[in-house]
Amino acid sequence: MGLNEDPVKSVEQAAAERGILTTTVEKMTHWAQKSSLWPATFGLACCAIEMINVTNSRFDLARFGMEVFRASPRQADLMIVAGRVSQKMAPVVRTVWEQMPEPKWVISMGACASSGGVFDNYAIVQGVDHVVPVDVYVPGCPPTPDALLFGILKLQEKITQGIPPKYRELAAAGGRA
Repeated sequence: MGLNEDPVKSVEQAAAERGILTTTVEKMTHWAQKSSLWPATFGLACCAIEMINVTNSRFDLARFGMEVFRASPRQADLMIVAGRVSQKMAPVVRTVWEQMPEPKWVISMGACASSGGVFDNYAIVQGVDHVVPVDVYVPGCPPTPDALLFGILKLQEKITQGIPPKYRELAAAGGRA
């Protein structure tokens, strides 16, 4: 045994040296969830152009397992609300969110989706969090594809850490999901 070797090796370290990996079912589930998020196609305004742009070769959303934007909410587990939400569109946003299978996450993209932006009037919802629970907010008007990518990575970190989606936190606290 050399001077720099640790005399006490964990079972996991010894197994890893032999090419055997060990983990828990919970960690494996979190890894699978974060590595295969499928966003719903839901662009409402100018932010949608930036959301679409994140799939091109420069930003390459495919390397995170998210290259497939789904047209059906029943096949998506991530809703990216990109742009302003009108009062007429709010029930549609809620219906699409309710049709998504669990677990499901929401990213609010842009100032308009997050707070109504410059549209401080009766026709625009002053934050999509009044309609659906939001897990990650991406600021900007419009946010760049880099900003959306950063928001997606933050969501993946939350999933890896086992932080539940916002609707589960609200349900546990007795609030509306």
